[in-house]
Amino acid sequence: MSANDSVIEKVTGRAIPKPANDQNTDDIMPARFMKEITFANMGKYAYFDERVKEGKEVAEHPFNDPSYKGANILVAGANYGCGSSREHAPQALYRFGLRVIIAESFAEIFAGNCASLGIVGVTIPAGEIATLVESVKKNPNTAVIVDLKEKKVKYAGKEISCELLEGRRQSFLNGTWDALTILQMNKSGIKKVEQKLEYLKFK
Repeated sequence: MSANDSVIEKVTGRAIPKPANDQNTDDIMPARFMKEITFANMGKYAYFDERVKEGKEVAEHPFNDPSYKGANILVAGANYGCGSSREHAPQALYRFGLRVIIAESFAEIFAGNCASLGIVGVTIPAGEIATLVESVKKNPNTAVIVDLKEKKVKYAGKEISCELLEGRRQSFLNGTWDALTILQMNKSGIKKVEQKLEYLKFK
Protein backbone atom coordinates (compact mmCIF):
# COMPACT_ATOMS: atom_id res chain seq x y z
CA MET A 1 0.00 0.00 0.00
CA SER A 2 1.34 3.44 -0.93
CA ALA A 3 0.71 6.77 0.79
CA ASN A 4 -1.81 7.55 -1.96
CA ASP A 5 -3.82 4.51 -0.93
CA SER A 6 -3.94 5.89 2.62
CA VAL A 7 -5.30 9.32 1.67
CA ILE A 8 -8.53 10.18 3.53
CA GLU A 9 -10.25 13.29 2.18
CA LYS A 10 -13.89 12.48 2.78
CA VAL A 11 -15.85 9.79 4.61
CA THR A 12 -19.51 9.14 3.84
CA GLY A 13 -21.80 6.83 5.76
CA ARG A 14 -24.45 6.45 8.41
CA ALA A 15 -24.11 7.31 12.06
CA ILE A 16 -24.63 5.70 15.46
CA PRO A 17 -25.83 8.23 18.06
CA LYS A 18 -24.19 7.83 21.48
CA PRO A 19 -23.90 11.39 22.78
CA ALA A 20 -23.10 10.89 26.48
CA ASN A 21 -20.13 12.84 27.86
CA ASP A 22 -17.01 11.27 29.39
CA GLN A 23 -17.28 7.88 27.71
CA ASN A 24 -14.05 6.25 28.85
CA THR A 25 -11.78 3.59 27.46
CA ASP A 26 -12.74 1.14 30.21
CA ASP A 27 -16.34 1.30 29.00
CA ILE A 28 -15.36 1.12 25.34
CA MET A 29 -13.10 -1.90 25.97
CA PRO A 30 -13.52 -3.81 29.25
CA ALA A 31 -10.12 -4.79 30.65
CA ARG A 32 -10.74 -8.54 30.80
CA PHE A 33 -10.79 -8.75 27.00
CA MET A 34 -7.34 -7.20 26.67
CA LYS A 35 -5.63 -10.53 27.39
CA GLU A 36 -6.05 -11.67 23.79
CA ILE A 37 -2.76 -11.60 21.90
CA THR A 38 -4.18 -10.00 18.73
CA PHE A 39 -6.75 -7.31 18.05
CA ALA A 40 -8.70 -9.55 15.65
CA ASN A 41 -11.77 -10.05 17.86
CA MET A 42 -11.84 -6.64 19.52
CA GLY A 43 -14.87 -5.46 17.54
CA LYS A 44 -17.04 -7.99 19.38
CA TYR A 45 -16.11 -6.47 22.72
CA ALA A 46 -16.82 -2.79 22.02
CA TYR A 47 -19.02 -1.52 24.87
CA PHE A 48 -19.59 -5.15 25.85
CA ASP A 49 -20.61 -4.49 29.45
CA GLU A 50 -23.19 -1.94 28.33
CA ARG A 51 -24.46 -4.05 25.45
CA VAL A 52 -24.82 -7.35 27.31
CA LYS A 53 -26.48 -7.76 30.70
CA GLU A 54 -26.90 -11.16 32.38
CA GLY A 55 -25.98 -12.85 29.13
CA LYS A 56 -28.59 -11.02 27.05
CA GLU A 57 -28.17 -8.18 24.59
CA VAL A 58 -29.58 -4.83 25.69
CA ALA A 59 -31.92 -4.10 22.80
CA GLU A 60 -31.95 -0.32 23.24
CA HIS A 61 -28.16 0.06 23.18
CA PRO A 62 -27.23 1.85 19.92
CA PHE A 63 -24.48 -0.66 19.16
CA ASN A 64 -27.12 -3.43 19.26
CA ASP A 65 -29.90 -1.55 17.45
CA PRO A 66 -30.36 -3.08 13.97
CA SER A 67 -31.32 0.37 12.67
CA TYR A 68 -27.67 1.37 12.93
CA LYS A 69 -26.13 -1.87 11.69
CA GLY A 70 -23.31 -1.15 9.26
CA ALA A 71 -22.94 2.47 10.36
CA ASN A 72 -19.35 3.71 10.16
CA ILE A 73 -19.65 7.03 12.02
CA LEU A 74 -20.08 7.48 15.78
CA VAL A 75 -21.62 10.64 17.23
CA ALA A 76 -20.39 11.14 20.80
CA GLY A 77 -20.30 13.81 23.51
CA ALA A 78 -17.54 15.71 25.31
CA ASN A 79 -14.21 14.24 26.48
CA TYR A 80 -14.70 11.09 24.45
CA GLY A 81 -12.10 8.38 25.09
CA CYS A 82 -11.00 9.62 28.51
CA GLY A 83 -9.43 7.28 31.05
CA SER A 84 -6.55 4.90 30.37
CA SER A 85 -4.58 5.16 27.13
CA ARG A 86 -5.18 1.55 26.09
CA GLU A 87 -4.99 1.20 22.31
CA HIS A 88 -7.48 -1.67 22.51
CA ALA A 89 -10.33 0.86 22.74
CA PRO A 90 -9.84 2.44 19.29
CA GLN A 91 -8.98 -1.01 17.93
CA ALA A 92 -12.38 -2.23 19.14
CA LEU A 93 -14.19 0.68 17.50
CA TYR A 94 -12.23 0.25 14.27
CA ARG A 95 -12.98 -3.47 14.12
CA PHE A 96 -16.62 -2.79 14.91
CA GLY A 97 -16.60 -0.85 11.64
CA LEU A 98 -16.24 2.77 12.70
CA ARG A 99 -14.12 5.09 10.58
CA VAL A 100 -15.16 8.49 11.97
CA ILE A 101 -16.00 9.82 15.43
CA ILE A 102 -17.77 13.16 15.70
CA ALA A 103 -17.63 14.52 19.25
CA GLU A 104 -17.71 17.74 21.21
CA SER A 105 -14.15 17.01 22.39
CA PHE A 106 -11.68 14.13 22.75
CA ALA A 107 -9.13 12.87 25.22
CA GLU A 108 -5.96 13.63 23.29
CA ILE A 109 -4.13 10.29 23.67
CA PHE A 110 -7.26 8.47 22.53
CA ALA A 111 -7.62 10.78 19.51
CA GLY A 112 -3.99 10.10 18.57
CA ASN A 113 -4.47 6.35 18.88
CA CYS A 114 -7.52 6.60 16.64
CA ALA A 115 -5.63 8.59 14.03
CA SER A 116 -2.89 5.95 13.89
CA LEU A 117 -5.56 3.46 12.75
CA GLY A 118 -7.13 5.83 10.23
CA ILE A 119 -10.13 6.70 12.39
CA VAL A 120 -10.95 10.35 11.78
CA GLY A 121 -11.94 12.30 14.89
CA VAL A 122 -13.54 15.72 14.41
CA THR A 123 -15.21 18.08 16.85
CA ILE A 124 -18.36 20.18 16.54
CA PRO A 125 -20.18 22.25 19.20
CA ALA A 126 -22.49 20.59 21.73
CA GLY A 127 -25.60 22.13 20.18
CA GLU A 128 -24.68 20.73 16.78
CA ILE A 129 -24.05 17.31 18.33
CA ALA A 130 -27.58 17.37 19.76
CA THR A 131 -29.09 18.37 16.41
CA LEU A 132 -27.18 15.67 14.54
CA VAL A 133 -28.19 13.03 17.09
CA GLU A 134 -31.84 14.04 16.80
CA SER A 135 -31.68 13.81 13.01
CA VAL A 136 -30.03 10.38 13.06
CA LYS A 137 -32.51 9.03 15.61
CA LYS A 138 -35.42 10.19 13.48
CA ASN A 139 -33.90 8.70 10.35
CA PRO A 140 -31.11 6.14 10.86
CA ASN A 141 -30.53 6.14 7.10
CA THR A 142 -29.41 9.77 7.18
CA ALA A 143 -26.28 10.12 5.05
CA VAL A 144 -23.48 11.90 6.91
CA ILE A 145 -20.41 13.26 5.14
CA VAL A 146 -17.23 14.29 6.92
CA ASP A 147 -15.19 16.37 4.48
CA LEU A 148 -11.64 16.96 5.69
CA LYS A 149 -10.73 19.23 2.79
CA GLU A 150 -13.56 21.62 3.55
CA LYS A 151 -13.58 20.90 7.32
CA LYS A 152 -17.32 20.31 7.18
CA VAL A 153 -19.83 17.79 8.49
CA LYS A 154 -22.74 17.56 6.06
CA TYR A 155 -26.11 15.86 6.49
CA ALA A 156 -29.77 16.48 5.64
CA GLY A 157 -29.01 19.71 3.81
CA LYS A 158 -26.90 21.10 6.68
CA GLU A 159 -23.21 21.99 6.66
CA ILE A 160 -21.37 22.39 9.97
CA SER A 161 -17.78 23.52 10.40
CA CYS A 162 -15.69 20.91 12.22
CA GLU A 163 -12.25 20.98 13.80
CA LEU A 164 -9.27 18.70 14.28
CA LEU A 165 -5.57 19.32 14.77
CA GLU A 166 -4.19 20.74 11.53
CA GLY A 167 -1.19 18.43 11.51
CA ARG A 168 -3.51 15.46 11.91
CA ARG A 169 -5.83 16.73 9.17
CA GLN A 170 -2.88 17.06 6.81
CA SER A 171 -1.69 13.54 7.65
CA PHE A 172 -5.08 12.20 6.55
CA LEU A 173 -5.12 14.35 3.41
CA ASN A 174 -1.65 13.32 2.29
CA GLY A 175 -1.84 9.72 3.49
CA THR A 176 0.93 9.90 6.10
CA TRP A 177 -1.21 8.93 9.12
CA ASP A 178 -0.10 5.30 8.66
CA ALA A 179 3.47 5.22 9.96
CA LEU A 180 4.02 1.62 8.82
CA THR A 181 3.10 2.49 5.23
CA ILE A 182 5.53 5.42 5.26
CA LEU A 183 8.27 3.18 6.67
CA GLN A 184 7.70 0.55 3.98
CA MET A 185 8.07 3.17 1.25
CA ASN A 186 11.80 3.30 2.06
CA LYS A 187 12.58 -0.35 1.42
CA SER A 188 16.17 0.35 0.40
CA GLY A 189 16.78 2.11 3.72
CA ILE A 190 15.25 -0.79 5.62
CA LYS A 191 17.51 -3.22 3.75
CA LYS A 192 20.61 -1.21 4.68
CA VAL A 193 19.68 -1.27 8.35
CA GLU A 194 18.97 -5.02 8.21
CA GLN A 195 22.45 -5.64 6.79
CA LYS A 196 24.04 -3.82 9.73
CA LEU A 197 22.20 -5.83 12.39
CA GLU A 198 24.26 -8.88 13.35
CA TYR A 199 21.36 -10.69 15.00
CA LEU A 200 19.51 -10.75 11.66
CA LYS A 201 22.37 -12.56 9.94
CA PHE A 202 21.22 -16.16 10.25
CA LYS A 203 23.70 -18.93 9.48
